[in-house]
Amino acid sequence: MNGQTVMLPIHVKKITAGSHVKVNIPIVVGGTTPKARQAMNKAIENKSTELMKQQGFPSEDIQEMDGTFEIKTNERGVLSLSLLNYVFTGGAHGNTIQKSLTFDADTGRSYKLSELFKPDSNYKQKLNAIIEAQIKARELPLLVPYPGISDDQDYYIADKSLVIYFQLYEIVPYAWGFPYFPISVFEIKDIIDENGPLGEMMY
Repeated sequence: MNGQTVMLPIHVKKITAGSHVKVNIPIVVGGTTPKARQAMNKAIENKSTELMKQQGFPSEDIQEMDGTFEIKTNERGVLSLSLLNYVFTGGAHGNTIQKSLTFDADTGRSYKLSELFKPDSNYKQKLNAIIEAQIKARELPLLVPYPGISDDQDYYIADKSLVIYFQLYEIVPYAWGFPYFPISVFEIKDIIDENGPLGEMMY
């Protein structure tokens, strides 16, 4: 990760199966080494396939499947994105799953949440305290007591913030959508690994 302000060129790959399954995924087509591009694109395609299977594909019950993506950060040698997969199989409403990936654009390495922080930083305790304060301030109607973040917690990086989120129904009612908890990098700068993706957002 070199900290340069680099924006990777992104193309869209379309995956279809009949008229009812349409999935778009981002493909990195330049801006870094072929090895890094290959690593990122493989991870993105694998995650997209995983979401489709998680939603029951292939199945005759699927009336509609729509896969989209959102680029959250594409600068300073960091690519962070979300993949969303919506499926409708009948009933009152469909279901959407969201998963995110964060990469070092120079190497293609993907980062789990724990890898954004210094070793032995006790990052979970600090993040949980911030999230619990946001839950209280926003008066979110929890379905269950706040469980705390997990080892493979969903997150992405956007606008100099770490954004922790939970799946639909995981902690709040469906009508509230995905609960997002943005945390400024400056609020947690003492525990951030300065050589990782969050470190690049601090300057």
